[in-house]
Amino acid sequence: MGRLRLAPLCGVVVALVAGSACRERAQQVQSEAELKDMVHRMMPLVAQAAGLPFKREPLVLRRSRAQVRDYVIHKFDEDLPPGDLAGLQSSLRLFGLIPDSLQLRSTMIDLLTEQIAGYYDPDSNALYIPADIEPYQLRVVVSHELVHALQDQYVKLDSIITQRRRNDRRTAAQAVLEGQATVAQIPVLMPEQKPDTFPLGWFWKQRAVMAQQQARMQQFSKAPLWLREGLVFPYLGGADFIIWYRRKYFDESILDPLHMPTSTEQILHPDRYAAKDEPTDLVFTGPSVDTVQYEDNLGEFETRLLFQQWLNDEAEAAQLAQGWDGDRYQVLGDKADALVWYSVWDDGAAAARFAHGLERAWAKRRASEPAGRRSEIQQLTIQGRPGVRLVDAPATWKGWTTVPAVRLSAPND
Repeated sequence: MGRLRLAPLCGVVVALVAGSACRERAQQVQSEAELKDMVHRMMPLVAQAAGLPFKREPLVLRRSRAQVRDYVIHKFDEDLPPGDLAGLQSSLRLFGLIPDSLQLRSTMIDLLTEQIAGYYDPDSNALYIPADIEPYQLRVVVSHELVHALQDQYVKLDSIITQRRRNDRRTAAQAVLEGQATVAQIPVLMPEQKPDTFPLGWFWKQRAVMAQQQARMQQFSKAPLWLREGLVFPYLGGADFIIWYRRKYFDESILDPLHMPTSTEQILHPDRYAAKDEPTDLVFTGPSVDTVQYEDNLGEFETRLLFQQWLNDEAEAAQLAQGWDGDRYQVLGDKADALVWYSVWDDGAAAARFAHGLERAWAKRRASEPAGRRSEIQQLTIQGRPGVRLVDAPATWKGWTTVPAVRLSAPND
């Protein structure tokens, strides 16, 4: 479900390390010409921090908050056309990750408009800076978005952030892009800071600090857990992965398509990336007994969020999601009110742990559902692999007699 994030186009950046020093080093920038001069002078520092030279200088333009909102609307509608939006909204409601009353489009547009402090647009090779951001934020925003401009000169950002129905892979790619930008901007802002010396996991532990800052923002403070954590993860979870990667692989560019992580499991557990533990792709076998309205996967990170949402225990949620190896779900029915979710696991113990945790979580989820629904959680074997299937649908759903099945993906799928 990572498709909703406009990152790396958005500049939802926090100066976790720079802190008040950014205010002290704030530069008064009144005109667009002064802003262009700041970009020009910062480019060599960004190139040095990222280990890549610029091939060209990006444009830099000011935008009003109303123009920022227009851009968010344009990108959102481009990324999620009506059919996909309806399917994704239904799936989030069925998983209980958003309330049934929440309208995803308006909520996301309001939230992102509030959060954006700047963005890089690959289509125009331009950095856009809202006219209403505080002067001390300029260096933070410009340093971060310049990294995205640099990334776009070595790998097409649009090809990464427009992967459809591959939510987990897309979220992992966003974590690399935002994580690299977060890490690279630190020595640009504060040359005395050496992010490669930070303890592994340091960034993710700063979530509480970041949450306190963003809780003062009206839209962010009232957003569901899935939205709040989903906006934060690419920056902080991605930064932790980038620190690990730089220590292990030194000068190998993470932007090489052959080096990009393929799952949030690899972001959360870099040892899985080093071991080349690729996710198992699942494919629904047809024909379906009912109309398929939407299909995608959650991945380990959003499986964690599902448990965190319903069990309210972050540590337990992480434990229950560990051992994930792949998943796929479908939303079915004329009213998009049936959910079938399959997952495969590293071993039988992980599958059993997940299934038992899901039974407890879904019991709480079911308590909030209207009468007349039925749920079933079953451990099973999928071509020799330990798996779990969740079905949640109206009791009268015609698919109960022939629940959709899956198989492991073949090379040509």
